[in-house]
Amino acid sequence: MNKKFISFVVKKYLKFDKTQPFITLSFVLAFLGIMTGVGVLIIAMSIMNGMDKEFEKKLTIMNYPLTIFSKVDGIIDDNFVSQLQKKYPNMKFSPYIQTSAILKKHQMNGVILYGVDFNKEQEINPILAKSIKNKIIHKFDVVIGKRLFDNMMIMENQKIISIFSNSSAYGIEVAPRMKKLKVISYFNSGLNAYDKGIAYMSINGLKVILGQKYYTGIHIYTKNPFEDIAKIKKELPFGVGVIGWWQQNGNFFAALKMEKRALFLVLLLIIIVASLNIIGSLLMMIMNRRKEIALMMSLGASKQEIKVIFFRLGLIVGVIGILAGISIGGIGIWALNTFDFISLPADVYGTSKIPTDLSLIDFLSIIIGAFMIVMVSSIYPAKKASEVDILTTLRFE
Repeated sequence: MNKKFISFVVKKYLKFDKTQPFITLSFVLAFLGIMTGVGVLIIAMSIMNGMDKEFEKKLTIMNYPLTIFSKVDGIIDDNFVSQLQKKYPNMKFSPYIQTSAILKKHQMNGVILYGVDFNKEQEINPILAKSIKNKIIHKFDVVIGKRLFDNMMIMENQKIISIFSNSSAYGIEVAPRMKKLKVISYFNSGLNAYDKGIAYMSINGLKVILGQKYYTGIHIYTKNPFEDIAKIKKELPFGVGVIGWWQQNGNFFAALKMEKRALFLVLLLIIIVASLNIIGSLLMMIMNRRKEIALMMSLGASKQEIKVIFFRLGLIVGVIGILAGISIGGIGIWALNTFDFISLPADVYGTSKIPTDLSLIDFLSIIIGAFMIVMVSSIYPAKKASEVDILTTLRFE
């Protein structure tokens, strides 16, 4: 195979031909289509990954890496917590009591109220830690979410009435337990469901109100929750379970994963459509260069060399388009990170700025997928070029 001959012909055919400008225009359109497809795909995947990471970060904080919960009352106590702390010194544990309550000021709002040790809880929940920084917390103080704080139209250090789901007997009547709590601060997770439906108060105060000595569960911080959940599960007695943050939001992340795959396939169609221009351009060039192809073959060029010439033509256009698309994608990601083009509602998306995070796997999938499409698109025209009938073409053309 004569490599110099192949390179000479490829360079000649890549030059602009004044007699056949539509062929060059078709190649340009194919290049632009592939560049756009790759660039858009890179930006879209980075945004999807960025949103996934942002939601994951928020949900990890508010749901905690691991949570031990009791299926039977009275199992989780101080002794149980101490044993876990001795067994797993690298983890952080924060026991809690969970109950349902209604908070009333100008209106009534239902919440899940957690009784926690604020000193321990703020070590594993930075959002809560930020809200109580430099605050002196008393037994019947409460911290609520920002959305609930705004909806109730209250100010810090104002008192509200809390109505608990637990009831108390008064003679022959049963009435819900009520207590005045002082709102000392609010937390802002950026997620509407949490900022409106969760509140925290001192665990000692909630024990007094509910008359409860045992814990509902334990919030756990660990750097390796996927590995540690199996270890902890083996140590738990009957009636106690453990769940990871990803299990609490399994349907949500499954939907995000499916959406990401669907978006990848849809945007990959842009590259497939652009690759059709490569096929059309090469076939158009073959039809217009039939005489030259037949002449080259009659002078000694092999069918394999003709195949390589046209295959390389398609590959060059496609690869240049892919490289340009990578540049466009990189510039787009940089622009989104640098400039605030779009402002998102933080209570819906968890962030006011479009987050981007392009993973190496997604990047390689895009490049490999685009390259495979370009390569497949160049095979058929190259094969047709090598099948030109020398005698018929030279006799009649």
